Amino acid sequence: MIYFDSAATSWPKPIEVWKAMEHCIRFVGANPGRSGHSMALEAGRLVDETRELLASLFNIRNPDQIVFTLNATEALNLAIKGLLKEGDHVVTSSMEHNSVTRPLQVMKGRGVEVTKVPCAADGSIKVKDLEAALKPNTAAVVITHASNVTGTLMPIGEIGQLTKKKGLRLIVDAAQTAGVFDLDVSFMGIHLLAFPGHKGLYGPTGTGGLYIAEGLELTPLKEGGTGSKSEIPDQPDLMPERYESGTLNSVGIAGLAAGLKFIRREGMERIRKHEMNLTHRFLEGVKEIQGLTVYGPKDLYSRTPVVSFSLKGKPAGAVGTILDQQYKIACRAGLHCAPDAHRTLGTFEQKLVRFSFSYFNNEREIDQAILSLKKIAAIPTEEFNKKEDKSCGC
Repeated sequence: MIYFDSAATSWPKPIEVWKAMEHCIRFVGANPGRSGHSMALEAGRLVDETRELLASLFNIRNPDQIVFTLNATEALNLAIKGLLKEGDHVVTSSMEHNSVTRPLQVMKGRGVEVTKVPCAADGSIKVKDLEAALKPNTAAVVITHASNVTGTLMPIGEIGQLTKKKGLRLIVDAAQTAGVFDLDVSFMGIHLLAFPGHKGLYGPTGTGGLYIAEGLELTPLKEGGTGSKSEIPDQPDLMPERYESGTLNSVGIAGLAAGLKFIRREGMERIRKHEMNLTHRFLEGVKEIQGLTVYGPKDLYSRTPVVSFSLKGKPAGAVGTILDQQYKIACRAGLHCAPDAHRTLGTFEQKLVRFSFSYFNNEREIDQAILSLKKIAAIPTEEFNKKEDKSCGC
């Protein structure tokens, strides 16, 4: 199988990841931060080490400002619902994932005003358009670092300068960039950074986190056991326990630590260079395929290793099914949980096929995919329309 779906979840994982998880579940296995015995202390050490590795990656001064979550979606829910309140105004873009748009939709029902700034046809946004959307009651800007549909990189540094000048909070969805592109919360002026563990950080599913700037108070999503201040009726105000009720996924976090160490050893620049070289090879290779349209920036360095495309007259879901069943290529076809992005691109009805490349892909796989797409493009429309579409269309 050729795996081109790393924008959803990276695969395969480095061998160190599953070995670290196996070690944790076999020899540690205890509840971190709850007991004083050696196994619990070792579990706590693993969790603390992972916070420190994440803090180093994102240039976070205090690792305790990192809260572990199940994924970036939970982190974004905590950031959005924990920060905004009735009467606030928030600005976002038209290229957001449902992990941003759906929490914001809920907040609209709670008296929060939401402005979606339209992006260009390649998914890019102008900072001046964001600035024009600001109001006296604007509390925050919520934006993806890169689109999960087009791979378009947003100018987070410039947006951070704008929010700093205006005294606003900046919430960033780093689902497509954490571990591959530089993220410096201090330099970029990011107050809340949501990231998944299972994509570019090479951890397992069920891991992720939220960086919360020091001095920033959020309303917790949940309350419960934290292992600290058990005698008080209220949620402790200590970080990170304030937002980490219940038992942490220590086995998953151990795997995440191994993924972070893998990135440190290989070098993020080397990882990014390899993935972008593959992206360039693919983009060049499909230029000659008649009827194939690529969406997103033309400039390679304005995008991530995510490429979405359509084949004229051929439904995206059916293309995805053929790639899977006939050519053993795993990809994602549909709306990619980002209907606003597809409305921006004008592809809401037709949907798109998405390839997303990783450090573990190679040039041979790219060339094989290009050849497969040439063969699919050559199928007559009447014959193609008889093929079964088994995609979920999501």
